[in-house]
Amino acid sequence: MDSADQLSAPSVTTKAPAKPAAPAAVVETSSDPPVNKMRRRIVWATVAGSLITFFLMFVRFFLPRSILEPSPLFRIGSPNDYALGVDTKWQQQYRIWVTRTSDRLFVIYAVCTHLGCTPDWKASENKFKCPCHGSGYDSEGVNFEGPAPRPMDRAKVELDAEGQIVVDIGKLYKWPKGERNEFDDDGSFIRV
Repeated sequence: MDSADQLSAPSVTTKAPAKPAAPAAVVETSSDPPVNKMRRRIVWATVAGSLITFFLMFVRFFLPRSILEPSPLFRIGSPNDYALGVDTKWQQQYRIWVTRTSDRLFVIYAVCTHLGCTPDWKASENKFKCPCHGSGYDSEGVNFEGPAPRPMDRAKVELDAEGQIVVDIGKLYKWPKGERNEFDDDGSFIRV
């Protein structure tokens, strides 16, 4: 081929396929804004808290129930520690009043027989008065006014070997309306 042929002939060149460019550093971007991530954390924390609470309730169901109550037996001192009338020093601790008459000492359980409120001792009026519905009791706990259906109960009292008064509020003496009076039974009072 001469040079004129070379000039007139179209030249065909083959190009090698282009190499793909090296991948750029991949930057991972999240489409969720930070607010959604916080919401997810709150939802998962709530679900986890609920599951833990339900599990603890399930476990508690199978554990034994025990109620720790104070002993119904307690000492309140010697009969000589009490003067005639009503002594209210044990009202807050044991919910009782100690009443001494000329020949007896007994303990009144401080619960109104109407609805179970705790009456107050009104020394100026010489009576117990229930603040809830107005029931009135004399110094021996016998009702005389208001809706109370019967006298207040008396706790069992006895003297121990040391001469101390032992009160048992687990055993109460009652005087139900129209029934036998238990206030004269042994254990409901101490002779002084």
